[in-house]
Amino acid sequence: MIAPTPAGSSSGAQRAARPRVRAAAPRLVAGAAIAFALAGCTTLEPPVPEADASIPAQWPLPPTTAGAAQGEGTQGAFEAPRGMVDVGWRDFFVDATLERLIEQALVHNRDLRVAALNVERAQALYRVQRAEQLPAVGVQGTATRASGTGPQFRDQYSVSLGLAAFEIDLFGRVRSLSRSALEQYFATESAQRSVQLSLIAEVANAYLTWIADRESTRVAQAALANREQALDLTRKRYQYGAVSALDVSQAETSVEQARTDASRFAGQAAQDLNALRLLVGAPIDESAIPDRFDLTVSGLRALPAGVPSEVLLRRPDVQQAEHRLLSANANIGAARAAFFPSIRLTGAIGTASGDLSGLFKSGSRFWTFGPQLNLPIFQGGALRANLRVTQAERDIALAQYEQAIQAGFREVADALALTRTLSEQKAAQLALIAAARRAEELSQSRYEAGRDSYLVLLDAQRTLYGARQSLIAMQLAEQANRVTLYRVLGGGWAERSQ
Repeated sequence: MIAPTPAGSSSGAQRAARPRVRAAAPRLVAGAAIAFALAGCTTLEPPVPEADASIPAQWPLPPTTAGAAQGEGTQGAFEAPRGMVDVGWRDFFVDATLERLIEQALVHNRDLRVAALNVERAQALYRVQRAEQLPAVGVQGTATRASGTGPQFRDQYSVSLGLAAFEIDLFGRVRSLSRSALEQYFATESAQRSVQLSLIAEVANAYLTWIADRESTRVAQAALANREQALDLTRKRYQYGAVSALDVSQAETSVEQARTDASRFAGQAAQDLNALRLLVGAPIDESAIPDRFDLTVSGLRALPAGVPSEVLLRRPDVQQAEHRLLSANANIGAARAAFFPSIRLTGAIGTASGDLSGLFKSGSRFWTFGPQLNLPIFQGGALRANLRVTQAERDIALAQYEQAIQAGFREVADALALTRTLSEQKAAQLALIAAARRAEELSQSRYEAGRDSYLVLLDAQRTLYGARQSLIAMQLAEQANRVTLYRVLGGGWAERSQ
């Protein structure tokens, strides 16, 4: 650096310094312009490799799923051409209570809040990295006092404006690092959308499980009440000698089994409510929840025909993996640029004086300009090792991207495979309940007429009770599968709900 000119120097030195001051600003401006021009030349990033997920172009099932099951209402149903393409979660779910719970979860859930904060953090880190592409200009003021011979002191004051260690990005190292940080920000943003979509699905499934267990509790309590009445009647008939003690024991066994089921389902419903509260992140007003439930929470009818498997690329988790791949590929460019020379610029213009009063007087100005060239010659293999690390990380990100596509394809294929079979199972279960109800009525009549034992009636009651509980489980599985299909297809692929 060029030493500043003291205020007490000769007039000839002052005259010699003036031409330099006049030329200082143009030189710095020209140097900065050249630096910006060179910085935007090129990067050494390799082409992004194409992913080979090896999945079929179409789903492994007929392209149109089964329609709504028989007996379900058409409220909220969508036409086949629209399908799930533009269905937001407010349009997908038709249960008003569930919609309120999802709204609360999107506001109060802590996991989603952490995901949003991670996005803010990634955005700030990207801005920090992007700032390195611009020169950092600042004002610096100094005041020093040094001892001389005897009791005298020497003072020096200076004020300067300049840039410090600005790297001319000849080979795109800084640009590659900035691009890597930008892709990491995009990946974090996709992760937030993935967390939100998973949260919506988890709240829906927790709500479905809760209302299913409450419905099972109600069925068990109704069966308990009926069996207690049957037990009282059997005991009276036993007193008159119409039935044996075995019938009384069998009736008591049936009552206790129903009591056990009612307690078990009530406990499960309480646990389900606790899980739902944790997901929502806020208290749930149980008084606003209806006593009777309809397990139909989705009005979606069918998947539109001809939907290709490329729609998986619109899933948030797949997009997250893609951005991570792009970020890793950009790091290779930065690692390659480290093999080449780098130039850093440091310069300043200012004024200096031995007296504070003469700091801005004529002849006190100065300028400095100090370019620094760094040419790597021997690093002990560190540069090559760092390049291999970035290449390995890129290959890992590519494999994870392909794996995300494959996993998404399997999830959609599984949900589609269950769509038709669950609908058929539900129809068969409804027919089973109708047949079991007729059998129970006939067994009751034959038992009262004394033509069958109580064991036959008890078996018919158990069959009807089991069929009702199985129907609840079947309805839960069918609706949960619809929620799963909505989630694995990316939440409707385009959220347009208000």
